[in-house]
Amino acid sequence: MTDDSWWRGSVTYQIYPRSFMDADGDGVGDLKGITDRLGHVADLGVDAIWLSPVFPSPMKDMGYDVSDYRGVDPVFGHLSDFDAMVRRAHDLGLKVIIDQVLSHCSDQHPYFEESRQSRDNPRADWFVWADPRPDGAPPNNWQAIFGGIAWEWDSGRRQYYFHNFLKEQPDFNFHNPEVQQYHLDNMRFWLERGVDGFRLDTVNYYFHDARLPDDAADPRRPEEPARRPYDMQYHLHSKNQPENLAFLERMRALCDEYDARTMVGEVGDSHHAIEIMGQYTSGKRLHMAYSFEMLGPNFSPSFFRRRIGEFFEHAPKGWPCWAFSNHDVPRHATRWKKHGADQDALAKLAAAMLLSFEGSVCLYQGEELGQTETELDYHELTDPEGLTFWPELKGRDGCRTPMVWEAAAPNAGFSQANKTWLPVKPPQAARAVDGQTGDDSVLAFYKTMLALRRAEPSLREGRQVFLHSADPVLAYTRGDDIACVFNLSADDVTHELGTSGEVLLAQAASLSGPTVTLGPNGLILLRLSRE
Repeated sequence: MTDDSWWRGSVTYQIYPRSFMDADGDGVGDLKGITDRLGHVADLGVDAIWLSPVFPSPMKDMGYDVSDYRGVDPVFGHLSDFDAMVRRAHDLGLKVIIDQVLSHCSDQHPYFEESRQSRDNPRADWFVWADPRPDGAPPNNWQAIFGGIAWEWDSGRRQYYFHNFLKEQPDFNFHNPEVQQYHLDNMRFWLERGVDGFRLDTVNYYFHDARLPDDAADPRRPEEPARRPYDMQYHLHSKNQPENLAFLERMRALCDEYDARTMVGEVGDSHHAIEIMGQYTSGKRLHMAYSFEMLGPNFSPSFFRRRIGEFFEHAPKGWPCWAFSNHDVPRHATRWKKHGADQDALAKLAAAMLLSFEGSVCLYQGEELGQTETELDYHELTDPEGLTFWPELKGRDGCRTPMVWEAAAPNAGFSQANKTWLPVKPPQAARAVDGQTGDDSVLAFYKTMLALRRAEPSLREGRQVFLHSADPVLAYTRGDDIACVFNLSADDVTHELGTSGEVLLAQAASLSGPTVTLGPNGLILLRLSRE
């Protein structure tokens, strides 16, 4: 547990606390429930867990609106429950990474409540305040991700404050050194409690251009308006500022005071995400950058080759963290289903691909079951994005429904409550853990692939070199001795590998000399012959 480079090639399992396990029967997941189910995560063979926020919060954005950075919201339990969870995880050999939502907080945070009282109080400059234009309009055209202009009028200060997300989530002013130190101190609080690292939410949003110039129109915009005005802009000034780099170095220096700690930053951007990931993981900044690049609809060999290749081209000494699903996007088993022979075959193909990519990997709870997106009605929603943009954008609740443990139990074993915060529906319950006992299950495949990644140094540390292949085949080597070939379609294909080898793992695939035959969503991992 003290290896400072443990994070390189690591696999982290994301737990969404509201939906993992409810121990107290109120319909919402909690820390005791997580502790009770950590054995499932350890049995998978991952290295760490990432815990989405459990801090005190009004829950306008399900915990990403923090009102106290050093506590636990009562819905999840107490600090003592957090400490017990960390001890249990460590006993099982799991590292613990927690979310840090630093760019913004809740409007009920006491420092924002103080800041809005006047223009000259001790916290007056802790948030991004600006005077109106002469006609009363906001200071610029910056848009909020959840809809509308990114400025909210405060009649007390007679100024606008900036919010990248909800109006209830004011952005901190990181140009103020006191704000930077405040967040470093908060991070130290959790390091002292034994956490092994941080997942940094919206890490490229910390600094804004203090001159407040307008953002430009997105030069790549289609003729018709986007569903969200935010997506019609090129965000040159509201995020991605150069001042961020120095603060990342301060954060890294803090983590380096402790043994074997890590930081993975979430980089969200529609234009230069790969370049930013490379910049942020170069030198003594972030250890890893978490990418959104593979969380969309694209599912082609050229897409995966390009995204991975571009990262290591821009940052040969940097380090990515790849994921196919998380709590913000539709589950990949649903996003990519048109490319699948069937749900299980596609889920296994995706697992073998992701877990053989160069870099570190993050799995999202339920992914190991081949879980699909839940179809919800409007009255079942809680997510502000879905409530605002329904039905064109259904929001993020569909990927956040509860984990399913026992198919026949109430709420699929998640909770004894009469009603859970989001419903468990039959298609999801059908994929419960207790039903995936066979060697051919998706769960068994994940365990096999994770064991293979641990056993083969090349799959964890070797360079990824792409081989020439025609669509729909994706082929590459890892290190000097592993070849990986995948069929990203529901049709039969063949691929000339040029050499033979020992089959390590296969699905709907056969090997005859140098020729690989792949059935629908077929895959094969080989130890190459050294002849």
